[in-house]
Amino acid sequence: MKRILIVDDSPVMRKVAKRILESMRFQTSEAEDGQRALSLCEMEMPDAILLDWNMPVMDGFEFLRHLRRLPDGAAPKVIFCTSENDVAHIARAMHAGADEYILKPFDRHIVQNKLEEIGFY
Repeated sequence: MKRILIVDDSPVMRKVAKRILESMRFQTSEAEDGQRALSLCEMEMPDAILLDWNMPVMDGFEFLRHLRRLPDGAAPKVIFCTSENDVAHIARAMHAGADEYILKPFDRHIVQNKLEEIGFY
């Protein structure tokens, strides 16, 4: 079973994402900020990461930069999940190593389409 790490400081967003991903038969784990997510990745690298941009402690952009430097850090597919729709903002995320992005709010159909686009579902 493929594992997806959900990284978001909002418990509500983590719950929504978890419900969607588990209905698609993925195993999920959660982190409330980038620092916690990085620790989880160092223990066991997930197959994919649904990553919020704006978080306390370590934001999604900084997390992604650290992730890609880890051994096996290039392996997980990363989908940025953001409410920012600025093209420069999205380009920055893609340049940092994101595979795709989703604008909040999202639903199962959107998540499934993005996972299919990156060859994960």
